[in-house]
Amino acid sequence: MILKMLNTTEKMKNIKRKAGLSLLLMLASFTLKALPLKGITITASSPVVPVLKGLESNPLLSVRIYIPAGEKEISFKTITANLNPVALRSIEKIDVYFTDQEPLFAAKNKLTTVNPSTGSLSFDLNLKLKPGMHYIWFSAKLKEEADIDSKIEFHASQILSDNAKKYVIKEEGQGFVKRLGVAVKKAGENGINTFRIPGIAITDKGSLITVYDIRYRNSGDLPGNIDVGMSRSTDGGKSWQPMKVIMDMGQPNENNGVGDPAVLFDPVSKKIWVAALWSKGNRSIAGSKPGLSEDVTGQLVMVSSDDDGLTWSVPRSITKGTKDPEWNLFFNGPGSGIAMADGKLVFAAQYWDENAMPYSTLVYSPDHGLTWKTEDGPKPNTTESQIIETTPGVLMVNMRDNRGSFRSVATTDNLGKTWTEHHTSYNALPDPICMASFIKANVLLKGKPTEVVFFGNNNTQANRYNLTVKASLDLGETWNSKNEILVDDRKFFGYSSLTKIDDNTIGFFYEGWKDLYFVRIPVKEIIK
Repeated sequence: MILKMLNTTEKMKNIKRKAGLSLLLMLASFTLKALPLKGITITASSPVVPVLKGLESNPLLSVRIYIPAGEKEISFKTITANLNPVALRSIEKIDVYFTDQEPLFAAKNKLTTVNPSTGSLSFDLNLKLKPGMHYIWFSAKLKEEADIDSKIEFHASQILSDNAKKYVIKEEGQGFVKRLGVAVKKAGENGINTFRIPGIAITDKGSLITVYDIRYRNSGDLPGNIDVGMSRSTDGGKSWQPMKVIMDMGQPNENNGVGDPAVLFDPVSKKIWVAALWSKGNRSIAGSKPGLSEDVTGQLVMVSSDDDGLTWSVPRSITKGTKDPEWNLFFNGPGSGIAMADGKLVFAAQYWDENAMPYSTLVYSPDHGLTWKTEDGPKPNTTESQIIETTPGVLMVNMRDNRGSFRSVATTDNLGKTWTEHHTSYNALPDPICMASFIKANVLLKGKPTEVVFFGNNNTQANRYNLTVKASLDLGETWNSKNEILVDDRKFFGYSSLTKIDDNTIGFFYEGWKDLYFVRIPVKEIIK
């Protein structure tokens, strides 16, 4: 009996030992799977950014080389890549930069330049790399004749070391196929420090009219030495005529600036209207006070053109006919305005009340620009907004909300005398506290004319990046995430303006870093 008990005890110990061994083997297997693979890894990724005519460098692709600790220094001789036929026709040159441990693109430490004549390319590296992480960047400059409606594709395939060993490059993510565009204005052009605050409209002749701040000395807001500039395109944004200064309030230039423009086209009178804020002295947001005179309060000023943007009127202030004297400040929302179905002209607007609380609102003209009127706004602590007419007589205002995280939205059917907060307000459209673009356009979907609302902004709740265009097929009632497209994932100032170019194409005019960019986006790429 005792012997039997001892045998049973020994069996139980063996079972426990086997179970423990199995558990250890399972843990070891899991640990091995969880640990990173050892060895040299080389991967390629591509930012979602357009390649823009007029820029010397445009980031195409980065290659990350990881050499783990314990490995010897490796000499890399060449890297091979390939282009699609469109890219071969469009690209003037490709530069290769070694940014070493810096993962972000920088046009410095150039290794080589290639002017592609074939789709298969080889680039000299001659790099000796020690263990660690290292980055190589490819950048492209476009030919002047490149077609911005086309797309280019660029891939890096393998790296060859000095000892003839080949390392295959694994691709990660998307962005290898890139749209083309135009740098309409570039920082440093004509000695100008910064171009900001884009607005765009299209005339009945098909001319694109863009307006923006010319910030001569720095990138700062009003007050300062700022004028309103205008650029015009007669071929759908593929090329742009020289800039015109259409608002300049004269001497002294310092602290006598005008900026934050918005533009609209009146299809009845055929006039183009541009509205902006004039700050005589410190009369912008921080220094403007109650009253109507330009010596105490900022002025809402306008210019117009009746010859398709070739010549412009002198600025005139409409402040005395619109601003409540108790408000600290009243002016337009930057971007673009609209003409309503009944002919009224409408710009988004904003005011700071007697307590310096900002409100989004509107300013409208019932007589094609002869007189202008305004009303109180729908929601406090909102500023830069844009407006559409959803159905005849019903306006929807889409507002920058200083609470952050989302856009606020309201509607009115009586030109702002009363407002109703919309059910999408502060929940449907993420926003990092920034200006955004908002239009309604009649476009072709599957060959059928369809009214679509387009919205463009930094599609985040914090920080300005991931500029995205979205579409609503029910006049802003819902926003389906499948109907959107990421245009530029970089961190920028982030303002933008949209317009319809034709039944199949939307134009997107947006801020880079002190630059202004334009791309044409097929409607079918936004609406899936």
